[in-house]
Amino acid sequence: MGKVEEYKPVMAMIGLQLCYAGVTLSSRATLVHGTSPRVFILYRQALATICIFPFLYFSRRKSKISSLDLKSFSLIFMVSLIGITINQNLYFEGLYLVSSSMGSAMGNINPAVTFLISFLVGYEKVNIKNIRGLAKIAGTVLCVVGAISMTLLRGPKILNSESALSLANSLLGDLKDQNMWLIGCLFLLSSNFCWSFWLTLQVPISAYYPDHVSLSAWMCLFGTLQCAVVTFFLEKDPNAWILHSYSEFATCLYAGVVASALSFTVQAWVVSKRGPLFSSMFNPLCTVIVTILASLFLHEEIFTGSLIGGLCVITGLYIVLWGKAKDATMNQEQRDNKHNSEVKIHIEDSSNTTNYNKDLENPLLSKHKSAEEIRNSNN
Repeated sequence: MGKVEEYKPVMAMIGLQLCYAGVTLSSRATLVHGTSPRVFILYRQALATICIFPFLYFSRRKSKISSLDLKSFSLIFMVSLIGITINQNLYFEGLYLVSSSMGSAMGNINPAVTFLISFLVGYEKVNIKNIRGLAKIAGTVLCVVGAISMTLLRGPKILNSESALSLANSLLGDLKDQNMWLIGCLFLLSSNFCWSFWLTLQVPISAYYPDHVSLSAWMCLFGTLQCAVVTFFLEKDPNAWILHSYSEFATCLYAGVVASALSFTVQAWVVSKRGPLFSSMFNPLCTVIVTILASLFLHEEIFTGSLIGGLCVITGLYIVLWGKAKDATMNQEQRDNKHNSEVKIHIEDSSNTTNYNKDLENPLLSKHKSAEEIRNSNN
């Protein structure tokens, strides 16, 4: 049972990455066919709220947590604004402008950004005098360099290339196409900063409000209300609010149930068990799945610069995680050594107490015996 409990977070994150890959591919296909990104996000969050709120009733019956107070309301409202409303609007706008493989690859910068934010707020410690601290710094820098490479340097096409281009066009693309690519990548990059900030905020919120199902339900509700306000002011076309096919509705339902309702619950639970950095280490799995399937079924183009940048990001990711794993090992060894020393001190104290008791008893017995011998000798 101990081994199963230990691997539950790993299995949960692998399952989530498979689900994320499906959401990324289906969402990209839906957006390309004309669905408004803002309307898609609103319907996705509304369906997620409808699906998860029935579970809130049973969760609150088992939980001892009282109703929302002002502090928990403010925290949940803030993380909903950052992790749902702003994050998803930036992500799906970027996904529409670039490609599903780029959207997934850019997500690999999350661990580096999460580490940087966690360091700034005091959740992560860095010692530049040892190799572990240097590895985390070097991995973060490599992730940032890779993300910049994916954004600015496209390079020649590797897959699904239709025609040969000049060197300048192959490196940067034509001006209009390059501007759209750059804007989309900046949207995705900003989205990843929001998601990393959301992951970091899960630490204090999970400690203050540990009911993960209830927390996810409130986040979905607040996210739906916030997205409704954003869509109302930004989406002026009334026809954009209409879903024109069952496939669009199915994509919204799948994204809402899996990537919102289920994902928020599982992510909050994993962060409470292993920390915010652990949940980011599985992102490359989603990237590999999305890149392969997108090139096969959606005929998306893959560029050399994007591929090199993606490899840099993944390499930097695992350098950061290596440093983090070494830190965890050292901390565990220090805790074990401290525990062993405390046990040794306790045993020594018990042994000394026993010896002291014997030393106290022996003189009294010897004196008592000597007194009896004296009385017998006098008689």
